[in-house]
Amino acid sequence: MHRSSSTTRRSFLARAAAALGLALLGAGLAPAAARAQAPEQPNVSFGFIALTDCAPIVIAHEKGFFQKHGINATVRKGASWAAIRDMLSTGDIQATHMLIGMPFASTMGLGGAPVRPMIIPWMLNRNGQAISLANEFKGKVAADPAALKPFVEAAKARRSPLTFAMTFPPGTHAMWMRYFLAAGGINPDTDVSLVTIPPPQMVANMRVGKMDGFCVGEPWNARAIADRVGYTAITTQEIWPDHPEKVLAFDEAWAAANPRTVIAILKALHEASVWLDDMANRDEACTILARANYINCPKDIILGRMLGQLDYGDGRQVQDTHPMHFSIRNANYPQPKYGLWWLTQFRRWGMVTGAPDYEAIANRVMRPDLYETAMAELGITDRTRDDSPFTLFDGVTFDPKGDLEAYATGFPVHSVRN
Repeated sequence: MHRSSSTTRRSFLARAAAALGLALLGAGLAPAAARAQAPEQPNVSFGFIALTDCAPIVIAHEKGFFQKHGINATVRKGASWAAIRDMLSTGDIQATHMLIGMPFASTMGLGGAPVRPMIIPWMLNRNGQAISLANEFKGKVAADPAALKPFVEAAKARRSPLTFAMTFPPGTHAMWMRYFLAAGGINPDTDVSLVTIPPPQMVANMRVGKMDGFCVGEPWNARAIADRVGYTAITTQEIWPDHPEKVLAFDEAWAAANPRTVIAILKALHEASVWLDDMANRDEACTILARANYINCPKDIILGRMLGQLDYGDGRQVQDTHPMHFSIRNANYPQPKYGLWWLTQFRRWGMVTGAPDYEAIANRVMRPDLYETAMAELGITDRTRDDSPFTLFDGVTFDPKGDLEAYATGFPVHSVRN
């Protein structure tokens, strides 16, 4: 028996309506429950500095991971860390590649900057920085900072102190340089001149003799060797294996108003970070990063250290056991203990007067709750908080459950202000 034309027409319309409903759902015009999970602000501008460890942001953008999670990303290069901080503070960008100490400094209003609370729900990478010295120290100073002390003392006696550069006073490179010098009995505040230089300008400044050494992220240490203006004395992973480095930072108020946007961004960064930690992808990653709109550096200079091929430029060549990584070994969890350590260093070097409220500040800035929410939505439940102690290259152990003030003020070389 044949169906009537009206029955056939009704069946066709029903199927068409169902298909249209599915199309609307896929286009984002979903029921209220699905819409509640969508980013509140899908258009997000990200800041970055021309360093290899901006890779998760760049790859999430270039490989479509941001778009997959509903984020229409714009990626913008900053001229300096101060510029990046100000762009985030004014709302010119909504998220940024940042030194881990910077959100703490902004939240506390340190260094003359206005108080602007910021949060860290994501660690971008571990390892991958270094301290480079001018060629005149080659063969004389390597990983032992005590070997540098006679040169520091001689220059100070001539009233022409040696000059060392870092990228931003409360940032990682400042702390690595300070920790390295102090481990050799050198006070970075009284024995040498410590200056601030944006990362891409380090090599040029050393070339014209404006500094004796610097601490910066890659690829600028490798570039100093390629340009024959310096060599690597020590990598930061030798100072502290698997140390925290860059973070993704947000303005606290913006993140509170847009929690689903933050969660979507973290999901995209997770996928980008896993992709980056497949070593087979690093050649492609460095091809992308080398572009003028990103790092603007020859690919091969970036790639070597991304693959752990560590040429110090002074005859030492090794396969790095702790090269830069982005996801493995719980790399992305915003561990409060790292915030506590940074605060002890602010205290040690006189960046704060008196003991800060270590726990309260660390818990405000480091936001594992957001991280854990994003991972749980991806079905990842094995990334956990870690409060275990760690030991740096000078043999001194930091215990996040111990006496933080005693640790901060107990170093023989310090600039503590009471």
